[in-house]
Amino acid sequence: MADKQFKRLGFIGRFKPLHIGASLALETLCSQAEHVIIGIGSTNKYNLRNPFTPNEVEDMINLVLSPKYNNYEIVKIPDFAQEECFADGQRWAQEIKKVYQDLDAFISGNPWTNKLLEPYYQIIHPANIILPDQWVYCKGSMVRMALARNEPWEKLVRPEVAEYLKTNGLVARFQREFGLETIATLSQNSHYANPEDLADEAQHPQEKK
Repeated sequence: MADKQFKRLGFIGRFKPLHIGASLALETLCSQAEHVIIGIGSTNKYNLRNPFTPNEVEDMINLVLSPKYNNYEIVKIPDFAQEECFADGQRWAQEIKKVYQDLDAFISGNPWTNKLLEPYYQIIHPANIILPDQWVYCKGSMVRMALARNEPWEKLVRPEVAEYLKTNGLVARFQREFGLETIATLSQNSHYANPEDLADEAQHPQEKK
């Protein structure tokens, strides 16, 4: 551990599902920190943007990380913003502080997350951790749209994650429960594969369970 750049790093995502970009980020953090706290977000929601359960997401993370790393822990963070009094995200930020406690830095490229957590943590963009020639851009919405359209999606996730989704019937379940709604919703937004800005991200927590 002597050559690690950081002692404790924090990271959070919905990982619905865990795609190649997030997988690379998690592996990089584990390689550079003595301990990484990985948060699964929106654990109290099962809906269009959250079509996999927290336990399923945890399985995907472990499939990718556990063969090489044991210096991480997974925590589950609910979303409080469906309650109007918590829509500003401050209740969520306090939950992050309580669960993560002291960190060298919080790794985030999400403008909404950064705005909420920068009073409490040093924020480092993943691009400042991952070498430029290794960076992979991907979003969960890209994977979900490919799944919904029954297009080739396997290249957007690690092979072990693809196998997990297939073997456990999660591809068929997603297509059955959310496929048509995903196509209808994302087709209305031609920029669904683009990075979300602060306004975009601020709107999403308003989704109801």
